Amino acid sequence: MVPLGYGLSYVSFARQLRLAGLRPHCEPCAGVSGRDTIEIDHPAGEEMQWDWFERRKAPWGGIAYVLLGTLPHSGRVRGVLAESLDQPHLIEAIDAVLRRHGGTPRIWRTDRLATVIVPGSRDVQPSFAPVAKFYGVVVEPCPPRRGNRKGAVESSVRYVCGRWWRTMTAVTPAQAQASLDVFCSGTADTRRRKAGGIASTVGALADAEPMLALPAAPYPATVIVSRQAGPNAAVAFRGNSYSVPPGLAGTQVECRHRLGTAMLEIRSAARVPLASHRLAPDGAGTLVRSAGHRAELERAVLSAFTTDRPCQRKGNHPPGPSARDEAALLLAGLGPDVTVNLADWADLAEVTR
Repeated sequence: MVPLGYGLSYVSFARQLRLAGLRPHCEPCAGVSGRDTIEIDHPAGEEMQWDWFERRKAPWGGIAYVLLGTLPHSGRVRGVLAESLDQPHLIEAIDAVLRRHGGTPRIWRTDRLATVIVPGSRDVQPSFAPVAKFYGVVVEPCPPRRGNRKGAVESSVRYVCGRWWRTMTAVTPAQAQASLDVFCSGTADTRRRKAGGIASTVGALADAEPMLALPAAPYPATVIVSRQAGPNAAVAFRGNSYSVPPGLAGTQVECRHRLGTAMLEIRSAARVPLASHRLAPDGAGTLVRSAGHRAELERAVLSAFTTDRPCQRKGNHPPGPSARDEAALLLAGLGPDVTVNLADWADLAEVTR
């Protein structure tokens, strides 16, 4: 366009194209803008919509992952914080959200989550199909690039982010989860709604929704996280510390928890079992140390303990006889010492002038 006489920037050129309506119409890119829309009927207790939202720079460091489950008929939302987006963490978070709702609808609607739906298709992942069967539900993915089909949970994401996340004062994941539970069951459930022309609230409508009963225990997926052993021979897991054998400070270990059990298994990076502990309540700040690990750690600490005076940092410490002998052996094969006569260098300099 410059040879044709246009002298402004590319940004100005693109803006003028947009204002003049000269861009060719592309239906897939248009989304729902300018189209006719209609309300989607959501019978009570039929469907739950799922979605993640992520927030960087969480107060406790790293990224906060929050799974929201929304009942579109009433608008009730419940959320659970997770450490990762992988499938075991997703299953754990789904079960926790369902138990906060008190049941599950017949249909779970998600977008194209790779941990739930096979990419590029509408098929449920083979590893997730047993989960849906376990809870007695059907998974319905949204059409490709049509996330507005689950508009109820999209609205919940905006609502929770704006009303809870921005003003949250928690500094640990456990505190944040407690704060989110209070917000969802309090502020979010007291929002006003109308049903059949009768004034009601989100909580009252949700309580009247018929839902399927949940299994007694979660689906038995195994949650695996990597941790670094500390100098006190313990690793951190969900607000508590669990002991490992001494001598592993600074090494990476693997914490494994099978959902539905109360045990935590700790393995080395090579997956060698190191310890097994009963889980303490999340966020309790408890140090769980077995009697065997305590005795081993005491022996290691006491054996390294000494009352000897430390060496002087700036004292005179000449090389000892063994060090001088080693130096002589190293220098033995180098031949006689080389002596440089500066007078010879001076004669050479005079000749080259």
